Amino acid sequence: MATHYQPKYLLYEQAPISLHPNPCSSPLPRAAGVPRSPIRPPRSSEPSPMAVKVYVVYYSMYGHVGKLAEQIKIGASSVEGVEVKIWMVPETLSEEVLGKMGAPPKPDLPVITPQELAEADGILFGFPTRFGMMAAQMKAFFDATGGLWREQSLAGKPAGIFFSTGTQGGGQETTPLTAITQLTHHGMVFVPVGYTFGAKLFGMDQVQGGSPYGAGTFAADGSRWPSEVELEHALHQGKYFAGIAKKLKGSA
Repeated sequence: MATHYQPKYLLYEQAPISLHPNPCSSPLPRAAGVPRSPIRPPRSSEPSPMAVKVYVVYYSMYGHVGKLAEQIKIGASSVEGVEVKIWMVPETLSEEVLGKMGAPPKPDLPVITPQELAEADGILFGFPTRFGMMAAQMKAFFDATGGLWREQSLAGKPAGIFFSTGTQGGGQETTPLTAITQLTHHGMVFVPVGYTFGAKLFGMDQVQGGSPYGAGTFAADGSRWPSEVELEHALHQGKYFAGIAKKLKGSA
């Protein structure tokens, strides 16, 4: 009795291999007028690639970093296949203290938990400087990521940084430099924006924040808001970062 088998590695549908004593015998004739069916590749059972998730996670007391975050989201969202979500980190100061400091109400944005960081394919962190380092609120948030560190849940994920300082010598470079240690212990891949923003980063006709480490702004006494160039730099960083995150996920 003839038996039939079909190797599992065949890519296209084909007739079973015959074990008949005379395998060279002629195949059955086709009916007249019936066209030969074209060979089609099988439908892929693989799901379509999921969107690249980019999280913009920031702390802002007076709103300057928030303005940069909005532009970063716009830039990152312009990359096809990328989904962007803005988060705030928890506030550590009481409403009473914030009121005495003249801080405006917080925007209506979700507050992220450390565990939710692991859902992202790439993360951009934004914060104001305090004596050349990240603000205590952001540091407190990173201090709460011990569980992620233990499991190395963020290892290999790209990360970027953007920032705000009060003065020209207030930390446009030291703030991101000192923040990189947080990313390093998590095994994250720091993605600086470099000088990809072009000639505008070299402008000397006006005071402007930002550096090769990321987009930035000067807040002065709080009355100065991000300039047009600073906002453009933030938008560029978002787009540039999203492109890198997309490439990294595609090569995984």
